[in-house]
Amino acid sequence: MAKTRTIGVAMDFSPTSKLALRWAVDNLINHGDQIILINVQPPQAHHTRKELFEDTGSPLVPLEELRELNFTKQYGIARDPEVIDMLDTASKTKGAKAVAKVYWGDPREKLCEAVEDLHLDSLVLGSRGLGPIKRVLLGSVSKHVMTNASCPVTVVKAKQSSNSRH
Repeated sequence: MAKTRTIGVAMDFSPTSKLALRWAVDNLINHGDQIILINVQPPQAHHTRKELFEDTGSPLVPLEELRELNFTKQYGIARDPEVIDMLDTASKTKGAKAVAKVYWGDPREKLCEAVEDLHLDSLVLGSRGLGPIKRVLLGSVSKHVMTNASCPVTVVKAKQSSNSRH
């Protein structure tokens, strides 16, 4: 029997982060693996749980709690039916255990910390596809994580439409 793995998926609820989750469920998750959705809130965010968990990140939140409105209010995270549905599917079809963890701070640093804290075997994240100027000004989260994380990192890019290639 194969070793169960812990797979992190960076989730900011953007289309590319949802694409990364879909890719992980379809291509990476095996029976019994654990999926950890990792959400990084801005450092200036003020939610009721931030004061308790700002230094360490939230406790692992089970899938059942992700569905609750109370969770979204406490952590300031949108309740996204599409994400919940993908996690439900992974849980039912692959026997994967789905949980979430919230951090506060710079996503580049916090995602690398999460790799260590959560003992991730792999991390999957979406790419925003910034152009060269925006990438220099804003910094590329995916490039930083690929360079500094201590586990394999998969970056899922959005598919370009035929119009955007010209």
